[in-house]
Amino acid sequence: MITFDESMERMDELEVEAVGIEKVYLTEALDRVLAENIVAQENSPAYPTSAMDGYAIIGSDQELGHLEIIETNPAGNDTEGLRVVPGTAIKTFTGSLMPEGADTLIPIENVTVKGNSIRIDEPVPHGFSVRPVGENYREGEVLVSRGTTIGFAEIGVMASLNVVTPMVVQKPKVAILATGSEVLEIGECSDNPAQIRSSNNYTLEALVKQHGGEAVQMGSVHDDRAAITFAMKEALRSADIVVTTGGVSVGDYDFVKDVVRDELGCDVAFKGVWIKPGQHIMVAQRGNKFIVALPGFAYSSTVTFLLYVLPILYRLQGREYELPVVTARILDGYRKKTSNKTEFAACNLRLDNGEYLCDFEGKRSGSSAIMTNMLGNVGLLWLEADEGDKEAGESVRVITLR
Repeated sequence: MITFDESMERMDELEVEAVGIEKVYLTEALDRVLAENIVAQENSPAYPTSAMDGYAIIGSDQELGHLEIIETNPAGNDTEGLRVVPGTAIKTFTGSLMPEGADTLIPIENVTVKGNSIRIDEPVPHGFSVRPVGENYREGEVLVSRGTTIGFAEIGVMASLNVVTPMVVQKPKVAILATGSEVLEIGECSDNPAQIRSSNNYTLEALVKQHGGEAVQMGSVHDDRAAITFAMKEALRSADIVVTTGGVSVGDYDFVKDVVRDELGCDVAFKGVWIKPGQHIMVAQRGNKFIVALPGFAYSSTVTFLLYVLPILYRLQGREYELPVVTARILDGYRKKTSNKTEFAACNLRLDNGEYLCDFEGKRSGSSAIMTNMLGNVGLLWLEADEGDKEAGESVRVITLR
């Protein structure tokens, strides 16, 4: 058994080589990790452009009071040959290129049209409503950096640059395998009251997808050493990370840890950490593939997945993962369950007038199987091994999960 801090240090020491890259169509790039810098190939706008509907004029001509309308300039119009000379105006629309000679756009609301001329009712400053060259971006500017998770804004910017197929990081594959003779797949009929539904597979699949990976469901396997060995070998062939649930404790039928060491020949980074929940966590490596053996209880497997699988998953994508920690004020007391372990307890977390508040209303006390404690706007109260009970009003660390 090692401390939580030591386990984090060993996680940092793992040699993780990022997976490959691929091109995808822009419409399929949402939530993918960008594998290249997106660089502007030209200025935007490339020419001075109107920001409103109005009249392109020479700003100083507003002193004349009246200007002659000599032409109309709709959006998309080629302005070659259009020129504003002193005493004239060209009707110009939002998005139109500014005609040669014009330096100001006076809005329609600021003038009165009389025949072929306009009367200046409310002058505007010189250069008003003219978008300068490069207002959006300049040629050579890096607009979206490598490593960015692509969202709606990145999609829009790349579309404006005519990026059809951006280069993205391939999704690391995470094989998920539940072990235990009591585990029953969803959809199967139970004929034994000792059986439980296999919920871990689907909880962890959701987390894999949420954090940029591709889940490979391997189903469940009974507590049989040969069967577990076969299933884990297949999982290693199919994925970059193999995540198992169950079979890592010290019972007679807990074969996973032995299979990892003896049958698969993996290098074990550590087995056993002084944490609650999940002290029997195991992390191992074979080449650039990883096995993370999690406890079988639903709450334990979820918490340890967040702590030990996500750092590897992110590094496979060329990114670093940091636990999203905030400081919160605890509203009711918390009695620490252990005196020598780092503890993670589900709590309600909310932001109120700029301050994070946490409490335990509705959270059930019991074993590490209570997955319903993760419902709602939940966080994980993080108490170090040497910390004790917390009283109402104290400041605490909380990992945000929403």
